[in-house]
This record gives sequence, structure tokens and C-alpha cells, in this order.
Amino acid sequence: MTTDVTPPPKEDPDDGPRTSGTPDATAAEPARPVVGAFTEMQQSPQFGELRRAHRSFAFPLTIAFVVWYLLYVLLSNYAGGFMGTKLVGNINVALVFGLAQFLTTFLIAWWYAQHASTKLDPKAEAIKKRMEDVA
Repeated sequence: MTTDVTPPPKEDPDDGPRTSGTPDATAAEPARPVVGAFTEMQQSPQFGELRRAHRSFAFPLTIAFVVWYLLYVLLSNYAGGFMGTKLVGNINVALVFGLAQFLTTFLIAWWYAQHASTKLDPKAEAIKKRMEDVA
């Protein structure tokens, strides 16, 4: 069996990395900022606002989920009678709490995706644009 696929072009270490075999492929890439620009941006109010928006969402939610998980573990260990309470048929409190762990995991992931797309991504995109304009 033979293939008609040609191998990718080899990179010339003097030219830097290329995205394709054409010489002007690097011209389409955005300018890359220098190290000092990253340090300056990290100390800017815009970056601080992005960091605050992320932390004010992620940290409290992480703490709440860890507390919820530890509550489940501790109740399973030390409150066996309560966790073994049957609710409907063979479904007990432990099963409901365990399934609720999965549900809350997916809800948190969805909620974070919504938060990121509405609050974090626009701020990050503005910072990225500013960095590319500076370079």
C-alpha cells in the first residue's frame, strides 16, 4: 500500500518555527511581545481585574465543593444509620448523596464554563489584544 502524503517540511533552525512549508506562513502569525511586556501586563489593573474575577468565582466554589465532599465522606463513616436510611425502595440517603456529588460536579463545570465565557474570556481577549498591539 502506498500513500500520496508528502512529509512536512523540515524546520530550519536559523529561520525559527514555521506553521507550513510556505515562506510567508510566519507573516500571518501575530507579533510576540517581549518578556518585559508580560511583566508589565501582569502588574496592570486589567490583569488584576481578570485575576480577581477568576479567584472570586473559583476559590469559594472550590471550598464549598470540598466541604460538601468531606461532609459526604464523614457522614458515610460516622453516621451510617442516617446514610442507610431508606428513602424509596432500596434507595437510601447515601446513594442520593453520592449521585448528588456527580450532579454538583457537572453543575459546577457548566457554571464555570458560563462564568468564563461571559466574564473571563472578554477580559483575557482584551489583554491578549493589548499585548499583541504592543509587540
